[in-house]
Amino acid sequence: MTTPRKSVAPGKKPATSSAAPSATVKEKATLHPRNRHQGRYDFPKLIKSSPELAEFVIINPYGKESIDFANPSAVRVFNRALLKSFYGVAHWDIPADYLCPPIPGRADYLHFLADLLAERNEGVIPRGASIKALDIGMGANCVYPLIGHSDYGWQFLGSDIDPTAIAAATAIVKSNSLSKVITLRLQANRKQILLDLLKSDERFDVCMCNPPFHSSIDEAQRGSERKWRALGKADPKRKLPVLNFGGQSQELWCEGGEIGFVTQMINESTRLPKQVFWFSTLVSKASNLPLIQSTLKKAGVAESRVIEMGQGQKQSRFVAWTFLDKAQQEAWRQERWASIKN
Repeated sequence: MTTPRKSVAPGKKPATSSAAPSATVKEKATLHPRNRHQGRYDFPKLIKSSPELAEFVIINPYGKESIDFANPSAVRVFNRALLKSFYGVAHWDIPADYLCPPIPGRADYLHFLADLLAERNEGVIPRGASIKALDIGMGANCVYPLIGHSDYGWQFLGSDIDPTAIAAATAIVKSNSLSKVITLRLQANRKQILLDLLKSDERFDVCMCNPPFHSSIDEAQRGSERKWRALGKADPKRKLPVLNFGGQSQELWCEGGEIGFVTQMINESTRLPKQVFWFSTLVSKASNLPLIQSTLKKAGVAESRVIEMGQGQKQSRFVAWTFLDKAQQEAWRQERWASIKN
């Protein structure tokens, strides 16, 4: 169920190298080979390490153990059990109504980003504390830094515009003695993403982002209702939460929606072209890709990728881009990665 933690050449090539922003790879809807969450969960094992999970285990219509994903408390306790059992995170909690993301999908994003770095490092994933990752809009859950540090030993800077989210993530980091490898920073200007966040001498090998997907709270609620129908939860007699995985307004929607946020992030990245090797962000709607790719082309990126990912019936993707040309990429590798022992 848990894949070995070995330094191996990437199991899946995200895409072939291309200077064109439209390079896209279609992948089968399965988890990344290094993702720890392959197959069905061993609930007795999870309950042994996190006894509170037993209260939320149900038998699904297929006769298998599962949890009620319509119950935010169940999802939160399930995530806590996964983080403890798979990643050694002893203490994890988030405030009520904050985003509680599905762990396997978040892990996939990190593994494909690791493959992207490996492509520029002779097929070897750069690991260890010398690798710096930037998590934009980290949220209260701090999931990307927790998984990324556990699997690859990377150092993280997590940012957010919400002081409550920063406080909750700080509590997670401190309670797990991770303050030396995970740093948190408030983006004081709520209208900015990257600008005025980084110090001029800071360099990051990779940047990730889970942007607000919706343009309004009404759109977010409609999206949640569609998920209920897909899960077979649309029972008119049952009062269901408005949002299945929780989430504050700034986590779920923003003016202009996903396309507005990603476009702004690309435009702001042009002001920091040499501080991050690979910028990236999740993109929930494939229909947004043409405009995103057009924006990348106008921004003058040296290279960009669309990386397709699949988790069960769900298909997702992220877009990555860099302003570094081939010579600059090799110089970056020699300076930061070449001496790393894997």
